[in-house]
Amino acid sequence: MTEVAAEPGIGADATPDRRARSHLPGESSMWFFVIGDLFIFAAYFVSYMYFRGQDQAVFLASQAKVNLNIGIVNTVVLLTSSLFVALGTSAARAGKTTDAHRSFCLAVACGAAFPLLKMFEYIPEITAGMTPGTNLFFMYYFVMTGMHLCHVFLGLVILCFVVRSLRGPAKPRISLVETGAIYWHMVDVLWLILFALLYLMR
Repeated sequence: MTEVAAEPGIGADATPDRRARSHLPGESSMWFFVIGDLFIFAAYFVSYMYFRGQDQAVFLASQAKVNLNIGIVNTVVLLTSSLFVALGTSAARAGKTTDAHRSFCLAVACGAAFPLLKMFEYIPEITAGMTPGTNLFFMYYFVMTGMHLCHVFLGLVILCFVVRSLRGPAKPRISLVETGAIYWHMVDVLWLILFALLYLMR
């Protein structure tokens, strides 16, 4: 019987690192959810850019009223949180459960600062009369950042499940750790695009 040659690097004699690189991290259902979410946000981004081009003066004037400083701090907060998630995932893969648990706890702490800062941003804006009904810019601003905020809350819940799995006596399920990391990195990427569109674009 003719044997089929194994693909180089992923056979039985492949090193663990090469085998790890040959599989898609996390659960496939999370990838399906993430890709679908990205398509939904992409539709909002395209729509925002279209209407911005139609009335650029109004969008620029409204954009100048959002709190850029809080936007910058929130960007740093999310990037730092994603760094801890990446470090925690790497530690979990290496079997360093204690280090992974500590990194994910720090990631949750940084991530939890995001909605608190967002409230400090939203409240003065709303009390000053800037609401979704003010104009198209603020409609997109509140809808897109509000949707993202919901994703942040869900991401924090998922990260808490990861923290719990790393704290238990049993060996953590790496696929759960990777799945949580995938979702949180998506939240980070979405915010970077929102920050560029809503705060920086001139």
